[in-house]
Amino acid sequence: MTSKLSSNQVRALHLIAGLLVFLVMTLTLGEIAEDVRDGEPLTLTDVRFSNWLHTNGSPPFTKAMWIITKLHGSVIVCTVAVLVGLYLWRRRQRYWVVALWLSVFGGLLLNNILKLVFHRARPHFLDAVQSLTTYSFPSGHTMISTVFYGSLAAFVIANSKSWPLRIFSVALALTVIMLVAFSRIYLGAHYLSDVLGAMAEGFAWIALSLTGLYYFWNRN
Repeated sequence: MTSKLSSNQVRALHLIAGLLVFLVMTLTLGEIAEDVRDGEPLTLTDVRFSNWLHTNGSPPFTKAMWIITKLHGSVIVCTVAVLVGLYLWRRRQRYWVVALWLSVFGGLLLNNILKLVFHRARPHFLDAVQSLTTYSFPSGHTMISTVFYGSLAAFVIANSKSWPLRIFSVALALTVIMLVAFSRIYLGAHYLSDVLGAMAEGFAWIALSLTGLYYFWNRN
């Protein structure tokens, strides 16, 4: 009885923590979206930052940012997520297969819905490195990178007892996510608020997906 109660308490704490993160990140996304909709000062920062990056770019750096952004398109990330999921399935990590695919594919669907809801136009430059006709807010590359690398970091944290490895996995995930986000702004595909909103959206979705799944997966 005590063991069962302890297990239920752990599940409840996981769920509460996840819902708190979800709430904070959702409120953050809401604040950013409201600023974008109402043309608040954040949108002026968007334009100034994008213009400064566009004016001060360099060919070698542009090439590096292009490589980063191409490696994190939805098709490539989804393909890698499928392969990682199949590997985890063979290792009998069934929960993490579902968690990874729910985070990535569910997050991609959510991002497409939000783009249609906000229908924000992308930045426009006459000599843009990348010109796209789809909507801008929130950034799809940043969102899918956030849920993918966030899920992998969560997997390492849950399956490793080494604190240095845990910290390294989180630091590496955040670094790659920020690199992808920066590449999208640098290449003129998104504004700063687009990638900030996508990160908030991604972390909110991970928190809801992983903790909700954990709660129902481990019911006795």
